[in-house]
Amino acid sequence: MTPAIIEQLAQRVERLLLRHEELLRTQALLQAEVARLRRERDQLLAQCQQARQRLDALIERLDTAAEDAP
Repeated sequence: MTPAIIEQLAQRVERLLLRHEELLRTQALLQAEVARLRRERDQLLAQCQQARQRLDALIERLDTAAEDAP
């Protein structure tokens, strides 16, 4: 191999290493975002479940009140 080809290969390897590091940083950011979104989803699901329980209790009270009404 000529020195020019070796230099070209070295430059390409350097660019590939930089790209690899960039992709690793991007992956870490994306993983953090996924974790944040999962926590948010879990919180929203819990809020929906609580709201559903409150609605069920309210419906039960309304049904009981309707049965007791003359």
